[in-house]
Amino acid sequence: MTDHNAESLTVRQEKQRRAVARWLLLGVAILLIQILLGGITRLTGSGLSIAEWKPILGAVPPMNQEDWNQAFELYKQKASGQFLTQNADYTLSDFKAIYFWEWMHREWARIALSGAFLIGFVYFLVKKYFGKGMVTPLIVLFLLGALQGAVGWIMVASGLNPDDTHVSHIKLAMHFMFALVLLCYTLWFALKLRVKPEAITYNTGLKGFAGTILVLFALQLCYGAFMAGLKAAPAAATWPDINGSFFPADIHQFGSARYSGVHILTDHPLMVHFIHRSLAYLITALLLVFFFRVRSAGATPEMRRAAGISAGLVLLQVLLGVCTILNAPLMTQSKFQRFEWLAELHQMVAILLLVGLVYNYFLLRKQR
Repeated sequence: MTDHNAESLTVRQEKQRRAVARWLLLGVAILLIQILLGGITRLTGSGLSIAEWKPILGAVPPMNQEDWNQAFELYKQKASGQFLTQNADYTLSDFKAIYFWEWMHREWARIALSGAFLIGFVYFLVKKYFGKGMVTPLIVLFLLGALQGAVGWIMVASGLNPDDTHVSHIKLAMHFMFALVLLCYTLWFALKLRVKPEAITYNTGLKGFAGTILVLFALQLCYGAFMAGLKAAPAAATWPDINGSFFPADIHQFGSARYSGVHILTDHPLMVHFIHRSLAYLITALLLVFFFRVRSAGATPEMRRAAGISAGLVLLQVLLGVCTILNAPLMTQSKFQRFEWLAELHQMVAILLLVGLVYNYFLLRKQR
């Protein structure tokens, strides 16, 4: 093979890699929208509106009055705890409103799997764009996506009973964290295909520092899901204090006798709120230190830019968090609507920050 042919082959392979990377980044964007739709579904109390799991047939919503009445009756029967306690005055029109968001959440997942993934996978496979070692991770990606659907139904099923008004916050956190694992897996795969070697910074200390921040932020995201599932924002709708003190002083008003051992750290609304808030302060401080260390460590321009964006996002995230808890729903409907918007923005920036932290970690390597 001549040098010219070898060079042409390399250029073609690089174009193919970048095309696959763009497809994967499209998948990241679709997953991001899916997670945000999940947040809207939770905030509008829509998660239990579709009381059955039909991965294929469920793509078609009720098409006539009889079908809508059947869906409404099924909701009343299976999600009786939520219906009788919170939505007993719902009309069919009210039910349609909450049904829409849960259906949209599931429908977007179908689009993500069949449209973005399967069609793209078949296209690149036929065009022979996949290099050595690409196919197996992509199959794993598909299986993770399918499994996420099953985890979602397990979460929904936890609220379909006469006693609960919402799903288990533990299973909600599992569903949320599983979605984030899927998003990070896809992003990492895309970065391996797209990021050039000259963008990498070799620094063992910074690599470990970035890994520590990423682990802490994963814990913070889990506690964010606990906050959402327990509806813990109104437990301390004050800042910078927590109902008048730094450490929760009125813990007994939530019936602390019901909590014992580790459960007080995962099930108690006020303690979950306190831990979530404290982790935010810690992560913010660490990220700012990380930002200044990167700037003084001779990092690549790409690494300095990524660290700067992450530092900016964490400050924005704290600001949104404060605004969200100060607008936690109390009595007025208008305040509740403002809370919904702020909570959704808070979640969106959290996911963008996660993407930034994963990118930081990817750009760092141990010292050669």
